[in-house]
Amino acid sequence: MHSTDQNQRCLQRPRGSDLKRRPRRVRQSFLVLGCAALALLLPWAGPPVQAGGAPNPNGERLVLTPSARVLTVPALPRSRFRSGKETLRAFAPVSEATRHSIVKIYGDRGAAALATVVDTNGLALTKASEIKHDTMNCWLTDGREADAELVAVDDEEDLALIRVHASGLKPIQWASDEPAIGQWAITPGIEEQPYAVGIISALSRKIRPQRAYIGVRFGNSPDATAIEEVTAGLGADKAGIKAGDVIIAVNGMAVSNRTQVVDTLSDFREGQSVNLHVKREKEELDFQVQMMEPTSEMVRMGLYPSQGAGRLAGPVSERAKGFEQAIEHDTVLQFWLCGGPLVNLDGKAIGINIARAERVTTYALPAKLVQRVLENLKAKPARALPASTASPKSGPG
Repeated sequence: MHSTDQNQRCLQRPRGSDLKRRPRRVRQSFLVLGCAALALLLPWAGPPVQAGGAPNPNGERLVLTPSARVLTVPALPRSRFRSGKETLRAFAPVSEATRHSIVKIYGDRGAAALATVVDTNGLALTKASEIKHDTMNCWLTDGREADAELVAVDDEEDLALIRVHASGLKPIQWASDEPAIGQWAITPGIEEQPYAVGIISALSRKIRPQRAYIGVRFGNSPDATAIEEVTAGLGADKAGIKAGDVIIAVNGMAVSNRTQVVDTLSDFREGQSVNLHVKREKEELDFQVQMMEPTSEMVRMGLYPSQGAGRLAGPVSERAKGFEQAIEHDTVLQFWLCGGPLVNLDGKAIGINIARAERVTTYALPAKLVQRVLENLKAKPARALPASTASPKSGPG
């Protein structure tokens, strides 16, 4: 039987001399495994480097072999990345087949959105929340500038119908087949090459709106709808709701616990209003309460959760969520490229890009939904529109 001291020595980490006494074959095995791990990791470990640590101008990476020799392995040029020039050039035929069905809309601060042409008379669909005025300027693929005017808006899906005063526009062709996960998703524009390409990562599904709040806090009991605190500056406070009020119905639907209230409100986005029927002492009152996003100060104080995840790689769309149905793809899309078509390799539109939501998450309204919304927008009373004002000008750089 071992003594206590002997047991402790057995459990201690081996000393350097103990490691040296291991068989030579075992030590060689560790060296080979370590070198193999480095060989796997180095190609993904960041910018290519030379032995001295300086960037390699030839775009080569260093790989350590099991024999301790350093080999240089050619790295993929940036032009062949998915958003690289050579990659986009490979999709040029798709862009050529669709760019006469797209216009580029300019606003007060430059490019605002793309628009998808839907008929030969200049009607086009674009992202409504990026359109700030009833009139706008557009650039066409042949370098002409044209005026456009707002015709109708669908607030639910964030689509606007505009009329572009220009001839020669071709309506987009809609794909009849449903998209599949893993297929190419191409975002063409008015240029000879597409703006971006990506992969379909999720099929059409409901996208819940960005979380907005009425601005109240309930008591500790989950079965109660009594308001314990009202957040100053949010919708409930502005509408006149007070602490102690009890919510008994939301938009005419009776509620008996705070979970029902929260679930009902989660389907509404910022700017929309809900009707709250509340009991205040012996009387019942109705309030129209606007849904609002909390301020950064409220989030910093911990009153509301942060919703800023995924916004670190550039600006997202002003309205990024809250759609009946949307296809998800991983294209890193600039927010102003929304409103244009998302097409397959045949140049047929599988949808319209509607929002850049996160770093590698972009949503597109599916073609069937877009066509249904288009018919509804056409049925709305049209505004009086002036004659065509298209003129040949040099397009912007």
